[in-house]
Amino acid sequence: MTSGKTKRVFQRFDQRPALYSYLLLILYFFINAAINASSVWMEHRRDPANSLSLWEPIVWEYSSAISTLLLCPLLFYWFNRYPLKLVSFRRQLLAHLFGTLVFSVLHVSIMVALRELVYYWQGGNYNFGPLLREFFYEYRKDAWGYIWFLLSYQLIMFGYSRLKGEAHQLDPAEDTVEASALQKSQKAPEHFLVKKLDKEFLIRTDEIEWLEASGNYVNLHSKGRIYPLRATLSSTLDLLSSKGFSRIHRSLAVNHNAIESIRYDSSGDGDIYLKCGKQLSLSRRYKDAFRALFTAQPQ
Repeated sequence: MTSGKTKRVFQRFDQRPALYSYLLLILYFFINAAINASSVWMEHRRDPANSLSLWEPIVWEYSSAISTLLLCPLLFYWFNRYPLKLVSFRRQLLAHLFGTLVFSVLHVSIMVALRELVYYWQGGNYNFGPLLREFFYEYRKDAWGYIWFLLSYQLIMFGYSRLKGEAHQLDPAEDTVEASALQKSQKAPEHFLVKKLDKEFLIRTDEIEWLEASGNYVNLHSKGRIYPLRATLSSTLDLLSSKGFSRIHRSLAVNHNAIESIRYDSSGDGDIYLKCGKQLSLSRRYKDAFRALFTAQPQ
C-alpha cells in the first residue's frame, strides 16, 4: 500500500507534471555537463602544449545539454505518438529511425549555433569541421541518446503508472480507427480495472466523482483517490455521457450524481460543489449546455 507521504508526492507531481519533470531533467543534464566538461579539461591539462581555455569545454558540454533540453518536448510528443508495442513493429522502427535523424539534425543545429554565439562573444571563431564527417560523429551519439531516452521514458511511465495505479477499460478494443468509431457506440462500462503493483481491483463508474484532463491521461477522481486513464477527456466523455457525466470546463467533467450544489457568478462563470467537499469551476463556455441537461429533464 502506498504511504501517505508517497501519495502526497504523487499528488504534487500530478499538479505540475511538466514543471517537476523538467526540473529533474535540468538537474541531471547540468550535473552531467559539469562532469563531462571537467573531464575534458583535465585531459587537455595533461598536455604541456595545451592551449584550451577553461570556458571552452564548458561551452561545448552545456550547449549540448541546453540543446537537448529544448528538444525534450518534441521527443516526449514523439514517444507518446509512437510508444513501444508488440504490434506494428515495422511502423515503430521507421518512426523512431526518422526520429533519431530529426533529433540529431536539430540538436546539432542548436548546439553549433550556441557555440558560434559564445565564441563570437569571446572574440574567437568556432570551427565545427567538415559537415558530413562531424554530423555522422554527432549522429552516432544522438541516435544512442535517443534510444536511451525512449527506453527510459517508456520504463519510467510504465513503472509510475503501476505504482500509482492506472485505470483501464475492461476488454478494451484495439487502438485502431475502426475501434475508435466502435467505442462511441459502446455501452458505458460499469467498472474500470485498476492495476497497481502486483494487484488488480475494480472501481465502479458510478463512484467516479469527476474527470480531469492531465496531458495524455484523464484522471478519474473517486473517493479521494486518483486513477489515471490513458485517453482524452473528449473520448472518455463519449463513453461515459450516458452515465451522467458532463463537461464543465476545458479540462474538467463532472458526475451529476456527485453534485451537491451549483453557484453562478455575474461574470458568466460558476462553481460546482461536490458532496465530497471538492469545488470545481464551471466555465461560461459550457454553462448553458450544462444547465440545459437539467432543465430538459422531466420534473
